[in-house]
Amino acid sequence: MSLKIPARRIVLAYIAWWILLVGLETYALATSFEFHWTVALTEAVDLNLLIATAGYVMFNLLRYYQPSAKNSFYLAIESVVLAIVCVVVHHYLMTKYFFADNVAYQAYLSGSTVLHGLFAWLMIALISVLSWMWFYMQEQQATEKREQDAQKLAREAELASLRQQLQPHFLFNSLNSISALAGTRPEEARKMIQQLSDFLRGTIKRDDHLLVSLEEELKHLQLYLDIEKVRFGHRLRTEIEKDDTSLTMKLPSLLLQPIVENAIKFGLYDTTGEITIRITAGTEDHHLVIAVENPFDPATSQPRQGTGFGLTAVQRRLDLLYARNDLLTTKQDGNENPIFTTLVRIPQTL
Repeated sequence: MSLKIPARRIVLAYIAWWILLVGLETYALATSFEFHWTVALTEAVDLNLLIATAGYVMFNLLRYYQPSAKNSFYLAIESVVLAIVCVVVHHYLMTKYFFADNVAYQAYLSGSTVLHGLFAWLMIALISVLSWMWFYMQEQQATEKREQDAQKLAREAELASLRQQLQPHFLFNSLNSISALAGTRPEEARKMIQQLSDFLRGTIKRDDHLLVSLEEELKHLQLYLDIEKVRFGHRLRTEIEKDDTSLTMKLPSLLLQPIVENAIKFGLYDTTGEITIRITAGTEDHHLVIAVENPFDPATSQPRQGTGFGLTAVQRRLDLLYARNDLLTTKQDGNENPIFTTLVRIPQTL
C-alpha cells in the first residue's frame, strides 16, 4: 500500500482537525460552563494552538530521529515534557494577559490544570505515535523499493550474462565454417559473412526484456538457420509450422535460437545422415506453445542426462522473466526413430 500522500494534503488535514477540535471545545465551554463565546473561543484556540505546535515539534523530531521499539519510552518522556510546557504557557497567558479579572474563568482555570495536562499529553502522544508509524512505514517502503531495484538490476545483469555466454559459441562455429569455405567456396563464404552480419546486427539491437511477436522472432531465427545450412549443407532440413493466431503472440526476443541450436547439436553432431528439425507453434489456454523436435541416436547422444547450457539458460531466463520454472520441458518419443522434443509455453497477457 502506497503512503505517498502530498505534503499539502497532510497539512490541510492537520489544520482541519484542529479547527474541528477548537469548535467542539468552544461549544462545550460555552454551554457547560456558560462562558461568553469570546472566552470559550480564546481558551480553546490558545490551548489547542500550543498543543498543535508541540505536535508539530514532535513530528519534526521523528522526521530525523526514529527511536527503536526498546527506546520508545523516549517518546513518552518527550510528550510529557511538552504537555507540561503547553499547560504552563497556557495558564500563564490566560492569567496574565487575557482574563485576569474574570473570576469565574480563573476558578475554572485553576481547577482544570490536571485535566488540561492530561488532554495535552494524550494529544501529543497520539500525534507522536502516528508520526512514528508514518515515518516507519515510509522507511519500510523505501527499503523495499531499494531491494526491488537491486533485485531488478541483478536479474538484468544475469539475463545479459546468459545472453553473452550463448553468443560466443555460435560465433566461433560460424567463423570456423567461414574459414573452411574461404579457400574452396569463396562465394558461399561471402554469403555466410553477410548472413552472420545481419544476424549479429539484429541480436545486438534487441533487448532481453523486449517481447516480440512470433512472426518477428521466426524471421530472425531464419537468419540463424540460413547460416547453419551453409555449415551443414544438405544434411540439415527444417520445417516450420504455425497458425495465424500464434504469429501475433508475444515471446521474449532471441528465445528460439538457443533451443534450435540445441536441437541441431543433438540431431547432427552424432549422426552422418540427413535430419529434419521441426518447429511447430500453436496456442493453448492463453499460452503460446512452441515445440522443437529433432531426431537423435540413443547410442551416441544423451539428451536425457541434461539439456546442456543452451536450454538451461533459456529455462533460467524464463524463470527470471515470468517467475515460473515450468515453462520449458523436454521429452523423448519413439524407439525405432527416437525424437527429442523441447516444449516451451509462453504466457500471454490477457
